[in-house]
Amino acid sequence: MIRAVFFDIDGTLVSLKTKRCPDSTKAAIRALRERGVLFGLCTGRDAQATEAMFELWGIDGLVDVLVGCGGAEVIDRAHGINELSYPLPGETIARICEHMADLPATPVCPRNGVLYVPESNACVEHLSRVDGVPYKVVDFAEFLRDPQAKVMFTMAPEAMPQVIERASTLADDTVKAAALQTTQRLYEFMDPRVSKTRGLVRVAELNGMELQNICVFGDADNDTCMVADAGVGVAMANGSDATRAAADFVTASNDEDGIAIFVQEHLL
Repeated sequence: MIRAVFFDIDGTLVSLKTKRCPDSTKAAIRALRERGVLFGLCTGRDAQATEAMFELWGIDGLVDVLVGCGGAEVIDRAHGINELSYPLPGETIARICEHMADLPATPVCPRNGVLYVPESNACVEHLSRVDGVPYKVVDFAEFLRDPQAKVMFTMAPEAMPQVIERASTLADDTVKAAALQTTQRLYEFMDPRVSKTRGLVRVAELNGMELQNICVFGDADNDTCMVADAGVGVAMANGSDATRAAADFVTASNDEDGIAIFVQEHLL
């Protein structure tokens, strides 16, 4: 029995082409909530930046639970929960940045609806514009005196192979972080205990349900674990090979009413 439905955002809930949530998806969400099904988001974006976009996406007032920063943040207003779990120590992020320093990639730490960066450049501006999140240039050494949810590296797509190769050579025993490519332009490091599945497990605990009572929709590699672990995992046709392989179902792309089609056929 499905009691909650969670969506990744970019490429799943929100079209990568239009940057909007299709009307058909919003109608499907409303229909699910009318039947008592919780509606949630499970995203790599930080929670505050995500909430700032609800009105633009047309889902203001519909979101019951928000899992942000790839599973590190859980916001459940009904239970008064606003948690951040397993942030990366600033020293760890500093070592990661040092290891990646000579690559054409800029470190970014999302926090409280702002992207904090050591410098401004075309890649930072592109990320800010595409995600609709402001950025702020800061003294990174000073900024990293505090732990952060994660660190992302933004770059031109052609630089990604270099970044992936360099990340694979991070062999410092003092650095405990998991690394993952999340888009063509973003590579992320976070505590290895953090995952979208972990965030959903916490949501299930708060709401008296099991992971098997949750249906999820995703597209990118950072959605693979939750698509594999949830009671029903749905991949978008525009999703990565890994996520589509892990899914119980593959629906049409998010530009072809994939969510609405699946909800109508299987959940209503």
